[in-house]
Amino acid sequence: MSVSSCKSARAFNLINGSMTTGPINAITDIAGLAVGHVTLRDGGLQTGVTAVLPHQGNLFRQKVPAAAHVINGFGKSAGLVQVNELGCLETPIVLTNTLGVGTAFNALVRHAVAGNPDIGRETGTVNPLVFECNDGFLNDIQAMSVSECDIDAAIATASTGAFEQGAVGAGTGMSCFGFKGGIGSASRVIELDGKNYHLGTLVLSNFGRAGDLVLPDGRRVIPPKAKPVAEKGSVIIIIATDIPLDHRQLDRVAKRGGAGLARMGAYWGNGSGDIALAFSTGWTIHHDDNRDVVPVMMLNENRIDRLFRAAAETTVEAVLNSMTFAPETTGFRQSWRPSLADWLADYEG
Repeated sequence: MSVSSCKSARAFNLINGSMTTGPINAITDIAGLAVGHVTLRDGGLQTGVTAVLPHQGNLFRQKVPAAAHVINGFGKSAGLVQVNELGCLETPIVLTNTLGVGTAFNALVRHAVAGNPDIGRETGTVNPLVFECNDGFLNDIQAMSVSECDIDAAIATASTGAFEQGAVGAGTGMSCFGFKGGIGSASRVIELDGKNYHLGTLVLSNFGRAGDLVLPDGRRVIPPKAKPVAEKGSVIIIIATDIPLDHRQLDRVAKRGGAGLARMGAYWGNGSGDIALAFSTGWTIHHDDNRDVVPVMMLNENRIDRLFRAAAETTVEAVLNSMTFAPETTGFRQSWRPSLADWLADYEG
């Protein structure tokens, strides 16, 4: 294993698309958006938590418009029904392993109640938003090692700016196309009315059949010791933008994450849970607004193709970063995943 080989996809000259990246080339190019991780790594335990906070305020009081799109529904996420019914999200977004969803749900409820004591009493209940992938190949998932304290810590330590990618947080035990997967991110700049806006994507990659990965330069990659198995796993795609969009437009943008997956050789197998969420920080929905009619900001529909392209491009690059930043990993019962970074380094050598 060569941890020093782990670096961004662009460092290996894997360039996807032609759009300009944001300054950080990550979802945190959206001003105020924060990401936090808790990593649990100890032999057979290879798991963790990643939290995404759309803004630094009280999300229950200042909700952001959102939409979720289920590409293939073999998943156990929580909160998607209400997001698509009401068109907004009102808690941090938590990513973890499949058997940690209930724990994360409870932790998000407690977090929301701590900041809003009227929840469930003087006002409505709260809709925690939790996504999962099954890390049971590398992680002893039955240990159910993710605790509410881990969820709290991921939220409390979330920060703006650059953040760690690869085998970290919820991505610690994930696999992708037979290689080590994990957390990855990318962003693009979109100019509208002479002003620069951003669209950024964060993925939790745990999908793809070994041997199906197609790199942006056309190479098909077969990992060492690959075994022929059905495509299964999951991928969670979180797309954020500071461009004002309504729920319908966000749903359209979320769907384009699937275009990025297809470019890479994925076909969303029967056993794969592939889900995309898109949200905008361009305007907020005030929980306590007492007006009968409220204004809504949205993009001119004739400009939305730029966002579609950005969503597809950033999804590809985020998945590649989740792999190239991740080192070779040995986990539960000596299960093993090689590093794409090592494969690329050997190829170049």
